[in-house]
Amino acid sequence: MQKFGELIVKYRVFILILGLLLLIPCIIGYVTTRVNYDILVYLPSDIETMKGEEILTDEFKMGSYAIVVTENMSNGEIIKAEKEIRKLDHVQMVISAADITGESIPVEFIPEDIRNIAYKDGTSYILITFDESVSNDYTLEAVQNIRNLLDDRCKVSGMSAIVLDTKTLSDSEILAYVVIAVILCIIILQLALDSYFAPFLLLLNIGIAIIYNMGTNFFLGEISYITKAISAVLQLGVTTDFAIFLYHSYTGERNSGLDDEKAMASAIAKTFISVLGSSLTTIAGFLALCSMNFTLGKDIGIVMAKGVLMGVICVITILPTLLLQFRKVIDKTRHKEILPNFKRLKEFAINHYKIIIVLFILILPIAYYGYSHTDVYYNLDKSLPKELSSVSANAELKEKFDMVSQEIILVSKDVPDEKINEMLDRIDNLEGVKWSLGVSKITKLGIPKSMIPDDILNKVENENYQLLIVNSTYEMATDELNDQVDKINSIVKEYDENAIIAGEGALMKDLVEIADHDFRSVNTASIGVIFIIMIFVLKSVSLPVILIGVIEFAIFINMGIPYYTGTVLAFIASIVIGTIQLGATIDYAILITTKYIDQRAQGKNKHEAIDFALGTSIKSIFVSGLCFFSATFGVGAYSKIEMIGSLCVLMARGAIISMFTVVLVLPAFLQVFDFIICKTTYGLKKCN
Repeated sequence: MQKFGELIVKYRVFILILGLLLLIPCIIGYVTTRVNYDILVYLPSDIETMKGEEILTDEFKMGSYAIVVTENMSNGEIIKAEKEIRKLDHVQMVISAADITGESIPVEFIPEDIRNIAYKDGTSYILITFDESVSNDYTLEAVQNIRNLLDDRCKVSGMSAIVLDTKTLSDSEILAYVVIAVILCIIILQLALDSYFAPFLLLLNIGIAIIYNMGTNFFLGEISYITKAISAVLQLGVTTDFAIFLYHSYTGERNSGLDDEKAMASAIAKTFISVLGSSLTTIAGFLALCSMNFTLGKDIGIVMAKGVLMGVICVITILPTLLLQFRKVIDKTRHKEILPNFKRLKEFAINHYKIIIVLFILILPIAYYGYSHTDVYYNLDKSLPKELSSVSANAELKEKFDMVSQEIILVSKDVPDEKINEMLDRIDNLEGVKWSLGVSKITKLGIPKSMIPDDILNKVENENYQLLIVNSTYEMATDELNDQVDKINSIVKEYDENAIIAGEGALMKDLVEIADHDFRSVNTASIGVIFIIMIFVLKSVSLPVILIGVIEFAIFINMGIPYYTGTVLAFIASIVIGTIQLGATIDYAILITTKYIDQRAQGKNKHEAIDFALGTSIKSIFVSGLCFFSATFGVGAYSKIEMIGSLCVLMARGAIISMFTVVLVLPAFLQVFDFIICKTTYGLKKCN
């Protein structure tokens, strides 16, 4: 690796120019990479509800729908608005009660069953379907055009409207995330490094790595808005310590008497060897997310694993050239390191290890109980501010019409009307079902089929299926709604065994079940992969168990806190945070452990080895942990999208908890299990 370092130094100008030129295609790739704002598309494509969505899109041109809530509008005004909406591209069907009654029939003359469904206190609604999927760019454009077309008496609800509002809000916050993270990281690095200028070079290098990572996402086709929102700050927090290590190694080699170029070549060689092991565990942790059936995990995992790899590459190529090019400025801006050496904390950890072990035993069951009982929510509305137009419209539909969630049933066209009505009557009797609707039910209520316009009739029936709608008063993704969907499915299958229940309620039910499975499987996968890597890195059977146990303890505390504070987490945060925290902070434990192993191999006793390992690592761990904290905490505090905010808060808090857990608990474990470690670690069997 020494020769590799010498080559980097020799061709540093070429490397810097090439690195800057590569930014051009990466910036283009970043700008042109499509961002998806609908997380339901990450459900497995082979489940029944997703097949139902495919049928709705392909056969009925009903890829998605929206409901326009109207206030104090006459039937004539509603019909006029509908005519304008129908002119918009990708709008497939526009229908309301006004289409059936026309302008001439007073609301009071409409059958009560339909009137209660369609009118309430001057409020009515228009159902609009689109020929593309919920998050398709054409659908989002159509929703925005509908909003532009209508006045303030109308609000657009539905998943596409929520996705559009999420897109607008997320895009408006992205720049602020990066600015906040950079400012807070600069503050930490100013305290930790011995130069006022060096932190800017380190962050510039990381910024280049982030652009490389985000630009190469173009080859993935698209990424989720959650990935886009957190990947930059997470990459900043996770890879900053790689850059710090190179800088410290470089300054250390210079202080030993080497000239600038030889010092840098040596620093590159040492950094690559040191960073390789820690980066592998971090990359493995992120790649474990790819094991999720809910493929949002794959989206986050691939982007973040790639980001760590880009960070390592830039640290051993771009950063050395920057430090050498600006070494005179670095020297002129040197100052005394402000961050303390944490000597007292080190002495406390070593001298009071028995108390720490007792506290560990007492806290562990409490933390695990909270971890295993923390509540999560799946309803996407809850992650957005209530004042958003789509969220407000959904709330009004709930308040006025008890329209909370809808299921669309695809039943064979061959099932006769009387059987359909019998089935719908049984569904109406289920607790929580407000109403159900189909063409056969409308005709049964006294409105002849001939009065239903052909263009509407043809869009709810074809040669294979007829569409039925069920409105539930239960909230999305709740146990009550999931149980209700099961009961509806059971009834429907009696009349048509090939019938499919689609719609938001059924999709959210699948999301709950799949996410619950992923919560268990992804943590197991991350622990397994990292355990195997650490066996080879540490050449030990016992140490991987100890290190993973320490970080898992920190994860239990982090994820247990919401239970005891009464906080409900977004489901995605509960699934991925354990894997992210394990992969990103296991490096802290590896740093101490590798130094401890080295000292024991040199013949030092366990107290001397632990004292040296902790004393020479504690400052680096605090700097790394504080950088991870600062990169994510500001985003968590700032973001109005609760799903992003809660995830970043958990990462920030997890970094601090892992930092203190490694510094306090790991040395205690090393002292208690030293005999076992020596017997199960290669090269330590003869240690005293």
